[in-house]
Amino acid sequence: QGPDFHRIRLMTTEATKKPASPLKSFVPSKTKLTTIETKRIMSVLDEAIRKVELVTLLSDVVANQASLEGILGEDIMRAVSDHEDLCKTLLDSVSDLNDQERQVQELEDMEDERGLRDLLLVIEEQKYSLPPLMGQIKASTKSILRLLLNNPQAARLLQMQTLGRSAEAQSFIDSLVELRGFLFEKLLTSPMEVRDKTQFIQDISRRNRRNQEAVEALENELAKSLKSRDAEVEKENFVIQELKNHLYQVLKFSENSLLRTKQEAEKQQKADFRASQARMAKIQQEILTLRTQYHNLVTENREQEQTLRKKKYKVETEIENWIQKYDMEMSEKQMEYEELEVIHKEEKVQLEELKQKHDVLVEEFSQIRTEREINSKKRMEAEEQLVRMVRAATLIQAMWKGYLVRSMLRSKKKKRSKGKAKDKAK
Repeated sequence: QGPDFHRIRLMTTEATKKPASPLKSFVPSKTKLTTIETKRIMSVLDEAIRKVELVTLLSDVVANQASLEGILGEDIMRAVSDHEDLCKTLLDSVSDLNDQERQVQELEDMEDERGLRDLLLVIEEQKYSLPPLMGQIKASTKSILRLLLNNPQAARLLQMQTLGRSAEAQSFIDSLVELRGFLFEKLLTSPMEVRDKTQFIQDISRRNRRNQEAVEALENELAKSLKSRDAEVEKENFVIQELKNHLYQVLKFSENSLLRTKQEAEKQQKADFRASQARMAKIQQEILTLRTQYHNLVTENREQEQTLRKKKYKVETEIENWIQKYDMEMSEKQMEYEELEVIHKEEKVQLEELKQKHDVLVEEFSQIRTEREINSKKRMEAEEQLVRMVRAATLIQAMWKGYLVRSMLRSKKKKRSKGKAKDKAK
């Protein structure tokens, strides 16, 4: 009846789901933000996520200062080291404060009022010194963020490095990203879509309420059926009790039959015992005959054993001779192997020395080759420079010669023109 109950529950839920209308897809009609205000909201949230990602990497930057010093720059690393010092001082002061609070508990147990009063004053002074220190840490964090945002290349390299952040920081960043998606979807939905969505949710809640009422009615029916089932169970229990009484009477009858079968079994056992005694006498006679046969076989096998022992002795002597011969040959082979191993080790040492010399020669050859290439390049550049200078010199000489020829021709023309002028004057 338990599985029938679950089947009734499933049937009722399916019956309530069938008349419901199919779900509408409440996907926003827009895919991009259109207004300036929404774009500003999303840009502010993106900038906040970026800053949180950079801030959560500061602990790993402090732990890996040596490897990140050439990447982030001196200003950022100096600010990070100052931030580390401030955090260390804050942690030290907090640990001292915890130790002093434990001491306060110990003094309360000891009932030392004077020491307790002095220690409470010290604790109050340290508590007053914590907020300014925390403000300095906030200011140093802001300055590091400002430096990283002014140097986007360093920030990009910091995020590209394989730096791990804590699980709490990662979950906080994931929550911010999830908030961004929720806010983006919220900004994309129009007021009409929001109203339709709320109306749909109200309809669903109303249907759910009706379904709950139907379930409660079915549960009441189920309670009534359970009551009727309990009444039937009581009737069945009464029947079971009657059957138990009948079974008790049957057991009594079976005990009497068991006594009768025991008596018959004892009689059968006595008859079997007599038969076994007769069989034992026959078996003893057979044992005597077998013993005589056994003695005869032992005498025959002893003679065969003597002959086999002689053969075994011969075989063992031959095996010992072969083992001695084998040991002598193996000792000789071992000596030869040791000599060859010594020679091999010497040759190996020589090979290592030759390899070292070869490496040195290869390095020298590579240096000589690079020097030759450099010298050849210099020689080629010098030759090209010389060719250019020769061409330039020839060009200058040709220009100078042309200039001289033109100047001489001009001077001759001037002389001729002066002579003609004198002739005319005359």
